Amino acid sequence: MSWAAMDGNWSFKGRSATCTGSQHGAVGIALSPDTLRSGRISARVLLGDTNTDVGRILFGYDAESGRHFSVGLGGDGSAYTVDAFDPTQGRRELVTGKGSASQLKGNTWYDIEVQLRGGNVSLRVDGILVINQALPDPLSGAQTGLFASGHGEVRFDDFQVDGSPPKAFVVMKFEETYDDLYREVIRPVCEKSGFQVQRADDVFRPGIILQDIINSLLDADLVIAEVTPPNPNVFYELGYAHALAKPTVLLARRGGELPFDISGYRVIFYDDSIGGKPQVETTLDMHLANIMRGQAA
Repeated sequence: MSWAAMDGNWSFKGRSATCTGSQHGAVGIALSPDTLRSGRISARVLLGDTNTDVGRILFGYDAESGRHFSVGLGGDGSAYTVDAFDPTQGRRELVTGKGSASQLKGNTWYDIEVQLRGGNVSLRVDGILVINQALPDPLSGAQTGLFASGHGEVRFDDFQVDGSPPKAFVVMKFEETYDDLYREVIRPVCEKSGFQVQRADDVFRPGIILQDIINSLLDADLVIAEVTPPNPNVFYELGYAHALAKPTVLLARRGGELPFDISGYRVIFYDDSIGGKPQVETTLDMHLANIMRGQAA
């Protein structure tokens, strides 16, 4: 396995890495060749000095801007943390911190596992869930790696990345015309682009239907909404997706009038005809490709 050291004093051997700190608490960033938007990242981490050292998994790295998140051990006086680096501010911002750094043991290996799904990150340490947190912003990149800082030596071992297909959730009025659009256009284009795709009627189970929909929106990496008819359920679900800062793609039949609240969003307009099908397929495919690259929302 190859690594790219971006900052700090690193040494590498296969899936293991060591970052040597300094009295100034230098930051170390190392990128792996693995990318991930949805799935699991795991590693073993050892901190030399729990009072100062930080050892985390880095994810969502954007090579163009340097923007990224990290989650793992130490930082800001906490045992377990999620933080974000905003290049426009030039500083790291704490997203959440749990526990006290005094609870960590030096020169002890910890098994950490990070799960990414639908804009949510969770952290398990030695098999125990310690953080479950919605990210404040969508991922702008997909590169993974390691983040370390502090005075001591931070060691990582057995770094593993296991991706899973991102999920697209479709909201639309249940009517034959839109059923055809879903079956013949939306579903095949999403699957071709690598998404697992679901519509509300795919996930109904015994119990509260609204909760099923909310859970699907929470898990989704992308929401596609057909907004031609003024359907209250569709707009409720679209509003919930926007509140969660989910990437969204809007579809509407050409010639209709959009409500004011969404008129400023990018919309794929389509003609309800045989000739209109290839056009909406091509445009939707382009939108999904951009979202997969982290360039559109």
